[in-house]
Amino acid sequence: MRKGLSPDLIARVLGAAPKWAIEDLEEKFPPRNLSDGAMVTRFAPSPTGFFHTGNLYPAIVDKKLAQQSGGVFILRVEDTDTAREIPGAIDIVLDSLAKFGLNPDEGVVGDKVEVGVYGPYTQSKRKDIYHSVAAELLARGAAYPCFLTADEMDEIRAKQTAAGFRTGIYGEWARDRNLSEDEIITRLDAGEVPSVRLYSTGDYNKKIYCKEAIRGSVESPENDNDIVIVKSNDGLPTYHFAHLVDDHFMRVTHIFRDQTYTPSLSLHVQMFKAMDWALPIYIHHATIDILDAETGGRRKLSKRKDRAAGVGNLLEDGWAPETISEYIFNIIASGYEDAKMKNPALTIWDYPINIKKLPASGALFDMKKLEWWAREFIAGLDESKYKITDRVTAWAAEYSPEWHARIKDKKEYLHAMLDIERDNPKRIRKDFITWKQTLEEVAYFFDDLFVESDVEINKNILQEFLSTFDINDSKEIWWEKIVAIAAKLGIKNGDVAMALRIALTGRENTPDLYSIIQVMGDERVRTRIQNAIK
Repeated sequence: MRKGLSPDLIARVLGAAPKWAIEDLEEKFPPRNLSDGAMVTRFAPSPTGFFHTGNLYPAIVDKKLAQQSGGVFILRVEDTDTAREIPGAIDIVLDSLAKFGLNPDEGVVGDKVEVGVYGPYTQSKRKDIYHSVAAELLARGAAYPCFLTADEMDEIRAKQTAAGFRTGIYGEWARDRNLSEDEIITRLDAGEVPSVRLYSTGDYNKKIYCKEAIRGSVESPENDNDIVIVKSNDGLPTYHFAHLVDDHFMRVTHIFRDQTYTPSLSLHVQMFKAMDWALPIYIHHATIDILDAETGGRRKLSKRKDRAAGVGNLLEDGWAPETISEYIFNIIASGYEDAKMKNPALTIWDYPINIKKLPASGALFDMKKLEWWAREFIAGLDESKYKITDRVTAWAAEYSPEWHARIKDKKEYLHAMLDIERDNPKRIRKDFITWKQTLEEVAYFFDDLFVESDVEINKNILQEFLSTFDINDSKEIWWEKIVAIAAKLGIKNGDVAMALRIALTGRENTPDLYSIIQVMGDERVRTRIQNAIK
C-alpha cells in the first residue's frame, strides 16, 4: 500500500476539505435498532424513464424479504450518471411500484420527498458523504489522484486491445498510482483536474472466493484494476464506490441484484475490506429470458424487441398489476402456484420466500403462462361487488379515453354484461385476461362497436323469434319458444340459438345467450334482429 496523502493535499484533490471524518459518519448513521434476522434491502433505480420487467423482479424480492423479516425496504435513486437522466423518470418508478403494492418504507417516496434518517437517499445529494469516504481512502493510501485524460485512456485501451491484453488501468498501465506529493501538486498547479482511483492490491493471477447467498462460494480472479471511484468531470462517485458508501451507511444487509453483476463481486468485497466494513449478503438472481415468438427459443428479455419488457406497456395493455406480480413471484418462489391453487385467497405477501431456494438460473417470462394467471385472477374477482367493473373503468380512465367516454356513465349496464355466467363457482368463466381485452370481449353490447357478421342467417328463424319474443320471459319459457321454432322449421334447437347469437352479437361464440338478451334489453334486441332480417 502506498503512503497516504496529507490533509491539505486531499482537500486540493477533492476541491474542498472533507465535511466529516469516518467516525462522524458512523455516529450520524448508526447501526439500525432492528430485531435479529431483520433484513434491510434497497431498490436502487436510475432515473432513465423506463421501468423494466427485470426491475420489478428484484423490487418484489427486496420488498418481500424486508416485509417477512420485519425489516426495512429502501428506495434509493442512483442518479450519478447525469448524461442519461430523464426528467420525471423517478415519478414513473414510484407510480409503478405503488400499483404493485411495493411502496418503500424509507427513502425517496415522492417528487423531492424523502422519508428516513439515513438519507439523503438521492446519490447526487450525497456528494459530501462520498468525498468524506474518498478522503479516508486517500489518507490511507488506498486511493490516489489520477490525471489520465479521456484521450489518454482511449489510447491505453487501443494498445491493450492490439496486444491482446485485458483493458483497464492496472499494473504498468496505471501511470499515476505512485505519483509523489510534489508531482501531484505540480499537476494541480497546472490546472489539471484528477479523478480518484482505487489503489488495488489484487493479483489477477490469483483466485478469490467470495460468498454468495444462492451459489455459495463464487470463484473469480482478484481485482487488480484501479477503478475510478470519484469522477473528474463532476466530482460524483462511480456506481461501484457509491454502492459501497450507501449500502454501508444505510445499513443495508442484503443486496439482491442481476447475475450480470456477479463478476464485480470480488471488486466489491475488496472495497469493503479496504474500509474495514462488514460485508452485506449478496444475492444474484437469474436474468429474465423470454420465448422468442419467431424461433421458439429462449433469449434475454429485450427493451427494444419485447413490449412485455416495459412494465408501463403491460399496464397500458390492461394487465392487472396483481396478475403480473403473482406471475413473477411464481418464478421467484416455485411452490407458490401449488399453494395458490389450494388456497385461492393466498397472496404473495402471505407466502414466505427462502433465499437459498431463489432461482440461480432459468427465469423465463412466458406470455401464455401470464395469461393463465390473468384468467385465474379475474375469474376470482367478485363481480357482485363490482370488482371487475370498477377495475375496468379505472383502467380506461387512465389509458383509454375512448373507452372511458363510452362506459363512464353506464356502470350498471357494464356490470350486467360482465356479470354474465359468474353465479356458478364451479363453472366460473375464464375468458377475461386483461382489462383491455375484457372490454373488447363485450364490445358487441355497444351499438357503435357492434359489427354484423357476414355469416348467412335463416331469416325465417329471426321472424319466428320476433313474433313471440317477450323480454319478460323466464329462461325456461324462452327456451320452450326456441324449441318450438326449431320444430316448426324442421331444424335443430342449436341452429335457432346460433342464428340469434350471430344476429345479436355478430359472433358465433359467446356466453349464455338468454343472459345476453336480458342485458341488451327489449329495444336493442328487436332492433338488431330487424336489421339482420333487412
